[in-house]
Amino acid sequence: MNIAVCDDELCEIDKICKLLDRYRNERSAVLAYKTFGSGIDLVAAARGGGFSLYLLDILMPSMSGMDAAKEIRSFDSDAKIVFLTSSPEFAVESYLVKAKDYILKPVDENRLFALLDELYAEIQSIPEGIMVKTRSGIMNILFSRLSCVEVMNKTLYFHLSDGSIREAHAKLSEFEEILLSRPEFVKVHRSFIVNLYQINEMSSGWVTTHQGLSVPVSRALYTMVRSDYMNLMFMDDK
Repeated sequence: MNIAVCDDELCEIDKICKLLDRYRNERSAVLAYKTFGSGIDLVAAARGGGFSLYLLDILMPSMSGMDAAKEIRSFDSDAKIVFLTSSPEFAVESYLVKAKDYILKPVDENRLFALLDELYAEIQSIPEGIMVKTRSGIMNILFSRLSCVEVMNKTLYFHLSDGSIREAHAKLSEFEEILLSRPEFVKVHRSFIVNLYQINEMSSGWVTTHQGLSVPVSRALYTMVRSDYMNLMFMDDK
């Protein structure tokens, strides 16, 4: 589960991060998170995809959490949104952006953990692979074997961990939702989704997979990709 935490107060971000760390350690959950100090920064990163849950404060300068949620809903209808706020008067408005929950600060650990349990169970129920109609037939590609997905000239190329490639006549958008709901997959370029576990080397503008494939990383996404990669690797060391 990949989580975005947004609050303009560093002390509040610190409190939530400590709760998420405690949850991850106690549940041995596959969970990563990224923090944002403004709704504007959050929305910019959210457009790159990959977040399955947003934990938002509402009262923030420049762009409120509610406005950020509305922006997110304009391009992501499936991600879960939860407001963590000291302002109860926005509870009704939260339904307009299909918020999963509305929790008043100070955040109760038991309530947050129960919510994360529910969401984590939903994500865990996602199949361990994707069904792809290739030129040779229908096959199930396991997430653990998928190194990256490339789109070129209306053809998708599924690069597998053994170096083989499966081709399919399809759009990348048909597979984005399920892949980006998992913390190990990230969109690094408009034409590529990469499995972070399959990255052998990362440099400015490029990543190289264990199979030797060089994949471009767009300048706008590089910082987020690097952060997601480091978070996932750090998480696995716990």
